[in-house]
Amino acid sequence: MTQSTADVALLAPGAPLADAVLVGGAVRDLLLGRRPADHDWLVAHPERSARALAAALDGSAFALDEGRGHWRVVVPGAPGAPSAVHDLTPPQPGGSGTRVLDGGVLDEGLLERDLRARDFTINAMAALPDGRIVDPTGGRADLEARVVRTASPESLRADTVRAWRAVRVAAQIEGRLEPATARRVAALAAAFRDGLALPAVERIRDELEATLATPRAGRALAAMDELGLLEHVLPELTAGRGVEQPAFHHLDVLEHQLEALQQLVDAFPDADLAVRWATLLHDVGKPPTRVVDDWQGGRARFHGHDRVGGDLAALALRRLRLPRARIVRVAALVRAHMRPLPKDERAARRFVHRLRPLLPDLLKLMIADREAARGPLASAAQRRRYRLALAEVVALLEEAPPPEPLLRGDDVMRLLGLRAGPTVGRALHAVEEARALGDVTDRAQAEAYVRRLAEAQGWRGDDPTRTDTADGAFGHG
Repeated sequence: MTQSTADVALLAPGAPLADAVLVGGAVRDLLLGRRPADHDWLVAHPERSARALAAALDGSAFALDEGRGHWRVVVPGAPGAPSAVHDLTPPQPGGSGTRVLDGGVLDEGLLERDLRARDFTINAMAALPDGRIVDPTGGRADLEARVVRTASPESLRADTVRAWRAVRVAAQIEGRLEPATARRVAALAAAFRDGLALPAVERIRDELEATLATPRAGRALAAMDELGLLEHVLPELTAGRGVEQPAFHHLDVLEHQLEALQQLVDAFPDADLAVRWATLLHDVGKPPTRVVDDWQGGRARFHGHDRVGGDLAALALRRLRLPRARIVRVAALVRAHMRPLPKDERAARRFVHRLRPLLPDLLKLMIADREAARGPLASAAQRRRYRLALAEVVALLEEAPPPEPLLRGDDVMRLLGLRAGPTVGRALHAVEEARALGDVTDRAQAEAYVRRLAEAQGWRGDDPTRTDTADGAFGHG
């Protein structure tokens, strides 16, 4: 295991972390050959060390839990790179003022007690400044075997968010839960069902988002469902269990969404959290909209599930307290995922014009959805046609949109004698869509188009009550 020159400098005599011991996930990541973004340090005086560390690294220090002596230092990364996080805590038991390492002398008993109280064996290791690894619970062997095992039988009950963390960590190391640990997680999930209080929603959210960010996101969320964890935080998603779909699909609604998520991360490993959430939740509107048509042999239909699903996805993510901008984008992607792909260039141009703010993420979702639906009615020929349509949209998406609109609101109001209102907005949207389709290319044509549109729609000057839509007025359908 090696540490960077910068890390070693921080541990030198007289440096901010001279008597610190690196513990937890950072040690695990270093053993895996990964550079950790988060570092956990055991120090005697967390506040003093945090402020010194922040000054040395041009970072910011703040208390996470002053009662427990838990301090954090955040160091901004280079442009486009994540920030580095350093968490500083005193050893437990012991508390502030207690030294694990004092002038190079190690209190082995105190360090071992601290490590045994941690969540999993692979996180219950410490790295000393001289490079030695302290591993009282067999974490190194478990790491080599890619096994997540609780550090003690009481580990999960000591901090119940660890049930979700167990699955997340297994996904991150591309491993599995040790059988006894899996049974403990399932037992804790059952206890939640019987009334045990859930951990803070923000902590669960953080574990879910860290799980979604892994290359095994779909399989990891499926494991959470098998263990009984998912129903406590995403009931809109687990409502799809057992909801059968038409023969184009080969999975029920829940399984299909989990498979679509895995298809997404396999095909687009750089997909951001918004499109990952949208893919996971894209069909949550199906259970409440399911109707069986007896006159068509009992075939299930889900009319409006995209619209209802967008509302339900937003509800679920608000409950998890995600950032508002991400919730809005996820809901928009879910509502748009059933848009039919265009069959010709003109339709492709309309598709790109209307949906550009959601592209290319919407295409990624649609591809994942399609690839996860491999029922007996799905064929290779259909998938080829789908890919050709996608290719046409992608080619048009690479064309830069016009830098400036041909007309502005004041222009439309002057031309038609209208006051400000929704009719002006509809006219502007219609002009820009006509431009995207090639029907209008300059300002004069745009003005003539608006006049024809107003005549066809019956818009009258100074009539703010008009609610006509411009769609289809000149054969744009």
